[in-house]
Amino acid sequence: MINGKKVNGIHVEEAGSLLGNMSSGIELVKDRGSDASLHSCLHGKFVEDRFVYRQTFVIRSYEIGPDKTATMETLMNLLQETALNHVTGSGLAGNGFGATREMSLRKLIWVVTRVHIQVERYSRWGDVVEIDTWVDAAGKNGMRRDWIIRDYHTQEIISRATSTWVIMNRETRRLSKIPEQVRQEVAPFYLNRAAIATEKIDSEKIDKLTDGTAGRIRSGLAPRWSDMDANQHVNNVKYIGWILESVPLKVLKEYDMTSMTLEFRRECRQSNLLESLTSTTASLAHEHHCNNSNNNSINRRPDLQYTHLLRMQADKAEIVRARTEWHGKQKHKSN
Repeated sequence: MINGKKVNGIHVEEAGSLLGNMSSGIELVKDRGSDASLHSCLHGKFVEDRFVYRQTFVIRSYEIGPDKTATMETLMNLLQETALNHVTGSGLAGNGFGATREMSLRKLIWVVTRVHIQVERYSRWGDVVEIDTWVDAAGKNGMRRDWIIRDYHTQEIISRATSTWVIMNRETRRLSKIPEQVRQEVAPFYLNRAAIATEKIDSEKIDKLTDGTAGRIRSGLAPRWSDMDANQHVNNVKYIGWILESVPLKVLKEYDMTSMTLEFRRECRQSNLLESLTSTTASLAHEHHCNNSNNNSINRRPDLQYTHLLRMQADKAEIVRARTEWHGKQKHKSN
């Protein structure tokens, strides 16, 4: 609990960083509460008339990078976990991975086609974050899912994300229209609210990279069996690491990724060998002087922008197109 609430099964007596100085009065004790309490801890709660699902997480030691802050992969994993628990907590879950009962009856699964995330600040080891998620319709045959990540103690919004999902047949691997029975299941949960205004990001096309336009190419990337998920394809979060394989090490060390857009083109299996391509846009900071007094990283012009492509090595078929934006670490971090 944090001020009376449990987080990831740990009881925290006083507010503060989970792994802060013990002299600050933070004490960790094992909690052996009821099954109901455990369920609440693991599956969060509904707020705002059950339209929004909320869950809290502690940033653990194995979820941080070299600078002791959460990575983009960590954030994406937490978003995925919250989304799945939202479906489970709503009572809609069938026997599929995030599928509803009506979807399971028809051998249908959700697949993500696009994700966009903006990061104002990365949480540090031991920080507690609170994630809200909700869904809405996206056209006739899609669903939109949004997230907001807050610092639990200050309630500062530190990340926002939005995504688009469609339905695919689990056996044929072909896209499907949303059956009316499925629409009736999910429509009562729709909330017409956007974590990120999509007019601008939806209109920004991600150009296809080729051998001629890519500045850096990394070949021979091999998915492992452990990279597969319950829907029998490579987990979407795994793509991020492969995309970053072709980003210069200097950038990874000296810049924070503050925005990432992923456009998923096709599935990837464990037997596929991959290539990662990256092309850079020259430093953007001098091109634009932001007059907005709110000088946070989401509103400021990025220092660097990259276009990425993850493709099959054999036939060059596209798997994911991506765009990333970066701010220098010293500029981005206020602490």
